[in-house]
Formats: sequence, structure tokens, C-alpha cells
Amino acid sequence: NEKYGLVEMHSRFQGLALPEIQTIDIRKAYLKKQMNYQFSPDMLNAIKITLDKGRQVILFQNRRGYSPVLSCQECACSPSCRQCDVSLTYHKWNSQLKCHYCGYSEAIPKVCPSCGNQDLSNKGFGTEQIEESLQILFPHNVSKRMDYDTTRGKNAHQNIITEFEQGRIDILVGTQMVAKGLDFDNVSMVGILDADSMLHFPDFRSHERAFQLMLQVAGRAGRKEKQGLVLIQTFNDDHEILKLLKENDFTSFVKKEAVERKLFKYPPYNRLIGITLKHKDKRKLDEAAYQLAIIMRKSFGERVLGPEYPLISKIRNFYFKNILLKIEQESSISKAKIIINNIIENMYDQTTFKSVRIIIDVDPV
Repeated sequence: NEKYGLVEMHSRFQGLALPEIQTIDIRKAYLKKQMNYQFSPDMLNAIKITLDKGRQVILFQNRRGYSPVLSCQECACSPSCRQCDVSLTYHKWNSQLKCHYCGYSEAIPKVCPSCGNQDLSNKGFGTEQIEESLQILFPHNVSKRMDYDTTRGKNAHQNIITEFEQGRIDILVGTQMVAKGLDFDNVSMVGILDADSMLHFPDFRSHERAFQLMLQVAGRAGRKEKQGLVLIQTFNDDHEILKLLKENDFTSFVKKEAVERKLFKYPPYNRLIGITLKHKDKRKLDEAAYQLAIIMRKSFGERVLGPEYPLISKIRNFYFKNILLKIEQESSISKAKIIINNIIENMYDQTTFKSVRIIIDVDPV
């Protein structure tokens, strides 16, 4: 449409080689019981070789906290947030369970609140647990993490960057904070510890976001002199996205993604209008969402998807339900907005639905 210009960079500054990207099949390592904490033998060996050469390592895990779930070994019950429909994340540094959506926190229970069993175990791992494991595996090297928890204090973010830049930190563990815009001369290896959680997120943009984020964090390696190394741990090293990532093949990724977007009528081939309904009464919310979808289908037909509960259906004691409208590029988005506004105004005229809040988001991200 000649609305945007495309600028491409086919080489790095000063002609440096792009990092070599390799995948590690941790499925085999788990079956053979070769995993050491969160690390496969290949990942540990690469970290050791890098540190022995006096170089630095960045490890990427896009989940903060110690463990995303604390679970009872007897009944599998896990503590949940009282205000949101999510399990509480275990933070070991302050011995708390915390909700990452509303900020609610509580002390770690000594026994399971459901069955009274004392055997509670961690499921999954976050940056805090990785940092602890590194201190055991590499006791003579300095490991630090950079995430929301460690960078909240004044100047904390800049202090960590300065320490790493000056070589006082050997291994930097972090969330997507470590992926963007950092330029460290001495980093020759990057490790991505869990690629699958990004690739299998239920969103049509998940592959785009995963590809972008992993390519960005890979770019932190080998920014001066020698070629860098990037290792990606995954249960599926045959995944098409990982194959394209290993080849640094952005163009093929875009073409593949474009075919799927066109087939299933997603942007940029269709416009999206997201309609979110929220209410503290779940039954009233269900009724309002059902009625709104029926009325919308009279005007838009099969373009209307839902209503459906989102992945997190309750936040801060409010329940949420989504309706998605797909509009063809050649259709008028302004006319669609007028029709939707009229439908919602008519709904608000009904006393039953006056308390239901409706949020419209054109081109939701």
C-alpha cells in the first residue's frame, strides 16, 4: 500500500558474523536423566568452556520468580490468587507466593490447604531458581539476575548493567530485559532455557513474538571479534520456527507466517476489533456476552468469534469475556464501529446490562 518503507540490514556492524544458533533436544536428556537442575549436559559444557576462556554468558528465561506453581504431591492442589484466576508464583527470596496480575501475596503454607499434606513441591522454574542453581554449579563465578524483582530499586537496573559491562558478573540471567538493546563486548554465549513456553502460547502472534524475542536475545552474543554461540533448549528441535531461527532466515519466516495469517483471516489481511466485557457477577457477564454476540451476528455474520473466556478469565475480582470481530481490509472499519456503538448503546438501555462494562479495542495487540 506504500504506507511504510522497508529498511533491511543484511550484515552486522563492521561485518561481524551472525551468531551460530543451535538447538538442544532436552526430551532425550530428561529420558536419560541427564538434566542437571535446569541445564542439559551440552548447555553446561558450553557455559563452562565460555567461562574458562574468560568470556561472559547471558541466560534467558522469560519467567521471573522461583517457580510458577507450588503443588501438593498428594492431591496436586496449588495455591491460587483470591482475586484472579491464576496460580500464585513462588518467590523464594522473600518466602512469598505472589500474583503477577494484581500484586496479591501470601506466606508459603506449611501444609496443603486442601488435604493437609506437608509435601509441597515446585513445578517449572523462573529466573530466581536458575540463579540459585548457577551458584551451586559454578560457585567460583559470579551470577546475577536482571528481572522486574531485581531492578525495582533506584538505579538498580543501571548498576547491574555497569557491573556486567565491567566484568564483575560472569553469568547474567534475565527475562526479556536482557534481550533488547544491550551491547556487551565480552559476551560470547547466550542460552535460551525454555523456548517451548513462548512457541506454544495460545495467541496468533505467538510465533512472531517468539521468533522476534529469541532473535533479539541471540544478537547479544559475539558482538565483537569472534562469532557468538546461541544454544536453545527445547522438547521439539524439529519445530519449523526453530529451524528458521537457526538459519537467521527472517524472510522465510515472514512468508510462512503471512500464508497462515491470510488463510485464517488475521492481520495484516483482516482488521480485528476486540470487545471485552467485564463484571463481578459471572452469570450476568455470561448473559450479556451471549446477547451481544447474537445481536452482532445479525450485522456481521460469521465474522464474529466468541464469546469466550480469555486465558486469564478473572483479574482483581472481575470476570472477563471476549468477542472478536474480523473485518476485511476493503470493508469500512468506521462503519463497523458505528454499528457496534449502536448495538452497545441499545444494550445499555436495558436495565439488566447497565452494570456490565464493555471495552472496545481496535487492532488489539
